[in-house]
Amino acid sequence: MSTISRILPNERRQRQLTRGMELLLIGLLFIGIDRGNVGIIVNTTASLVVVQLPAILERDFDLTMDPQLVLWITAAGFLHGIGIVGIPGVSRSFYTNIWWWDHLTHSLSASVVAAAGYATVRAVDLHSDEVGIPSRYIGVVLLIFVLAFGVLWELLEFAIGVTADAAGTRTILTQYGIEDTLKDLTFNSIGGVIVAIWGGLYLSDLSTAISEKLAE
Repeated sequence: MSTISRILPNERRQRQLTRGMELLLIGLLFIGIDRGNVGIIVNTTASLVVVQLPAILERDFDLTMDPQLVLWITAAGFLHGIGIVGIPGVSRSFYTNIWWWDHLTHSLSASVVAAAGYATVRAVDLHSDEVGIPSRYIGVVLLIFVLAFGVLWELLEFAIGVTADAAGTRTILTQYGIEDTLKDLTFNSIGGVIVAIWGGLYLSDLSTAISEKLAE
């Protein structure tokens, strides 16, 4: 049994935690609607879409998703959503009130992106005889993938911020400057490194399942 498996609750509790976070995200969405806050509405909606991806993959593509993996994805979406809203009745959000919250969510979200990249790359490697990626280079591929995604995300934040300023409206994504961008990319890299180290242990079944679907 892996170390993480010993730390986490059993599968039934994992599913209950996942369902609880999904319900809380729906509640956060209604808080945004009640406040008329477009930023909260957009971000919590995006988080809800992300946490539904495992169910969509299981239903539409017949990919069995491990409860630990589903909990991991759901936690990333939930922590981002609640970070935007904060505690009801308190004006400042977790992102502005807790200095390390942005670092936590960036690392966790980057690890989910890296996991998707790892599972896809490994599946293609298993499926195709024409594509061969030595295992010692998969970590490098992951870091490049995560950094590229992080740069695109920061550019999106900047573009949305500029557009919101020009339109005289509130931005749905906040960009705090070059120093914050560099910190975001650093913590994105940390998330990628975590997956590069443990991805083979926790994502091999998903990679095999994707490879089998490609074969079909």
